[in-house]
Amino acid sequence: MSLDELRKKIDAIDEKLVELINERAQVVVEIGRLKQSSATPIYVPHREKAVFDKIAELNKGPLPDKALNAIWREIMSGSFFLERPLRIGYLGPKGSFSHNAAILKFGQSVDYEALADIRGIFEEVSKGHCDFGIVPVENSAGGGVRESLDAFVETDVMVCAEANMAIHHHLMATCPMTAIERIYSQPEIFAQCRNWLAATFKDAEMIPVASSSRAAQLAASEKAAAAIASAVAAEIYGLKILCPDIEDISNNITRFLIISKQDAQPSGDDKTIILFSTAHRTGALVDVLNVFKEYDLNMTNIGSRPNRKREWEYYFFVDFLGHRLDAHVQKALEQAKSHCLQLSVLGSFPRSTAVM
Repeated sequence: MSLDELRKKIDAIDEKLVELINERAQVVVEIGRLKQSSATPIYVPHREKAVFDKIAELNKGPLPDKALNAIWREIMSGSFFLERPLRIGYLGPKGSFSHNAAILKFGQSVDYEALADIRGIFEEVSKGHCDFGIVPVENSAGGGVRESLDAFVETDVMVCAEANMAIHHHLMATCPMTAIERIYSQPEIFAQCRNWLAATFKDAEMIPVASSSRAAQLAASEKAAAAIASAVAAEIYGLKILCPDIEDISNNITRFLIISKQDAQPSGDDKTIILFSTAHRTGALVDVLNVFKEYDLNMTNIGSRPNRKREWEYYFFVDFLGHRLDAHVQKALEQAKSHCLQLSVLGSFPRSTAVM
């Protein structure tokens, strides 16, 4: 076939695609009416997983699963808009890594609210001002994000989903590198670029701020200032990327949690996060962890934060495979509680293995 004939074939297929996508949208409108009458949530994580699993099963190529996922992400984002526009809180300003992750997770057709700090995201979700929030919880190079962990202790939100995003840090400014006197970024980002910064900047002042996009804003408004942020932030705030990819570990991934007023229903491949504290006695933590071993629950992460009210006491965060509604998980949690001063389930949700 000639080039013109092939293009006409694509045009005909596009016409069918538009018709089918809108036919799907009509069904979405009906689903939205049913959800509103029964107070069913608009975003349902276990259903989202089922859709993406089905797309992967049906896909015979040549497009890779990742490409189809991106297409369906936007189709589903448009579906949210038709059912009821969702409001998603993220760590702003615009152009932060959290903002990028939110768009990759929820698409372009929802409403986004930039918030000044991570605690603010938790508060807006807790008050019902945002339907969902997206917060960074750990990085493969820098470890846990303390602001997010502390907020889980002090608020009543739950985890309903997770997302993993590849992170690349860029040094950006409006001045040449030789003129840089101070560098703005998040404390966790400084930690992820520690070796590069130590080798490159011996005298520049490292100034921590709430978000990478706020760092870019400051660098754009000050002389002799630079920021470590995303490529999107450089474009938004008119900064020149002086050194790309300065993270110490190239395979740098940040895990984000999606928070809401309730968690997700079982999907068949789930993860649960719990928060607990133990009595200050020998072997108390081991007693709790032995329960997970007894019930064959695979722990995927464990972290801790100090109790702000009592010195030398800690809260522990544990992720494990399984859903809180699974019978063996319920038995394990009940037994673990007997060894704890406090134990709370922060949420069960579909496990994510893909990287955005």
